[in-house]
Amino acid sequence: MYSRRPSTPAGQVIAVVIGVFLFITIVAQCADNGSTGSSVFNVNSGTSYSYGYTEYSPSGSGTSVTSSGTTISTVPWDYRVIEGTVGDLIGGDMTIEPDNQLMANDKNYATGDKVWVLQHMSATLTEDAQGRAQTVLSTWRPIKSYKIQSDAEADLNRLKVKLKTKADLIGVYKTTLGDKTREFAVVELPSGQQVKQPIDDERYAQFKTAKEADIFLEEVHDYAAYDLVYSKFRGWASS
Repeated sequence: MYSRRPSTPAGQVIAVVIGVFLFITIVAQCADNGSTGSSVFNVNSGTSYSYGYTEYSPSGSGTSVTSSGTTISTVPWDYRVIEGTVGDLIGGDMTIEPDNQLMANDKNYATGDKVWVLQHMSATLTEDAQGRAQTVLSTWRPIKSYKIQSDAEADLNRLKVKLKTKADLIGVYKTTLGDKTREFAVVELPSGQQVKQPIDDERYAQFKTAKEADIFLEEVHDYAAYDLVYSKFRGWASS
């Protein structure tokens, strides 16, 4: 018959140390798993998503400078919510009709179920050393599914935030071609980006001596790293 050998004091100490170590490790892992930062979605920040024209890494700065002085930035550009129908089930994924886009079936949908899908579009912004800019938009890609439309709209409203603010007015100018004259104003958004917008005669006269202008702004947040924001001009506001 097997007889269990009594444990020695040294063995007991080693067992206690190992137990404490394992407990600390488990607690640390739970703390990491429960921390999602300020992100709206619990998405692995190390994952890259293919958005057509470019590879977009949600948690990265998305900005690089080439040897020729060209600055290339990838930014969150837009979001939308669409209604779709679950199509084919492929392993743990599903296709969403009518476009047959593939995404994770994380809510165990069945073929034929109606779903609401949050889609994302990114943009690649390129500016050369002479200040010439180019914007290339990606295709729409699904990032999250919902059973209830209101839940999808709630997330959309957190990712696209509209607000009224003041912007520095860089100046106004006119262009003339034949008998046609066009007037423009240039403002600097809080992000530092300068935008040009057509204006009418009344606003041209108003802005000629002004230092600031009231504008509507839309802040487009990164869905995986919420503090990363791209600001868009959304119109002039009254003072």
